[in-house]
Amino acid sequence: MPPEKHALLSASSASRWLVCTAAPRFEEGLPESISTYAKEGRLAHAIAELKVLKKFTAAVTPGAYATRLNKLKKEELYDPEMDKTTDLYLDHLVEQAMLYDSAPTVAAEVKVDFGEYVPEGFGTCDCVMIGCDTLSITDYKHGKGVPVSAVDNPQMRLYALGALKRYVPVFGDTIKKVRMTIDQPRLDSYTSDIITVEELKAWGESIKPIAQKAFSGLGEFVPGEHCRFCRGKAQCRARAKVNTALEDFKDCVPMSKATPEQLAQAEEDGRDGIPTHLLSDAEIGDLLIRGQQLVQWYKDLEEYATKALLDGKPIEGWKLVAGRSNRTFTDQDAAIKAVIAAGYDEALVYDRKPKTLSELEKLMGKAEFAEKIGSFVVKPLGKPALALATDKREAYNPAASDFAGVVQE
Repeated sequence: MPPEKHALLSASSASRWLVCTAAPRFEEGLPESISTYAKEGRLAHAIAELKVLKKFTAAVTPGAYATRLNKLKKEELYDPEMDKTTDLYLDHLVEQAMLYDSAPTVAAEVKVDFGEYVPEGFGTCDCVMIGCDTLSITDYKHGKGVPVSAVDNPQMRLYALGALKRYVPVFGDTIKKVRMTIDQPRLDSYTSDIITVEELKAWGESIKPIAQKAFSGLGEFVPGEHCRFCRGKAQCRARAKVNTALEDFKDCVPMSKATPEQLAQAEEDGRDGIPTHLLSDAEIGDLLIRGQQLVQWYKDLEEYATKALLDGKPIEGWKLVAGRSNRTFTDQDAAIKAVIAAGYDEALVYDRKPKTLSELEKLMGKAEFAEKIGSFVVKPLGKPALALATDKREAYNPAASDFAGVVQE
């Protein structure tokens, strides 16, 4: 089973502490909770590790593999989907291995030490391959949250630095480049990034002072998107200050919503061509981003307060009440039998309907689904939706959408 212990400056949280250097010591004094999703991820990782060992090494015999796999499948959180996603992960690893001129050395759940660059830094690589002049590391992510790119990913680079330290004594200077891959089968996301060993080490040197600052506890709080995984996201005063600063705009309105009187007054009080109390398009763009963070911050506050009240801690001005609920049968089968016994025809009691597209795909598996009924699947163009300019999707084209019709998924 993958390890549960994490370094203060873990690779997985590097995208946070490289920006908000105060976060590690701030979080250190807060309780850590392990979500069901995290536990499911650990189980899926254990299954993935077992399959990698069987496929690429002699560490697991067929008999031992079957025994260990059956044991894992008896775990409470096991889901048959784990078997399919880890099979897809294994297929991707086989494809990577075929990129080498000869069979590479393969290891699973490799403990690595990158303390040379990050104080007390260590972690675990899900899979490491080495052959010819290339060291490959792959990270399996079981979650269905958001796709994570391997390009310029600090977590993967720290793992790579640790893997280099571990294997250079064996392979020497034959390793010239590093391939880093993040595999998220449940999101159909598979990305890779390749850099030279020199570039990787230079990056490691560049983050040394930042890592030391974060480790020493002398860093600054810098709220942002990275807050979503911080244990102190609801209690952070710096984050609260950023979000409550939206009050500065409480008296402002978009120009399109302004009254004639407001426009007249704005023209008189104008500043740099932008009327006072009226938002410019640039300000609206900025507020859309800040508004997203505000909504998420409020949700984090709600989650914290709810847990605190459930634990018996008072939150001034708030209490828990019973939410809305729906009626339900204590015994549905017995209730249906009683309805039929009352003289109602069975055809009126039951609705016959097919499974949804997603349910059928899960039932059949992606490959068979695509082969057998893929020709019946279409994907209409979605409605226009706001997204950040950095989003990788193409910009919505109103003219093109008129002729788009439907497209094959």
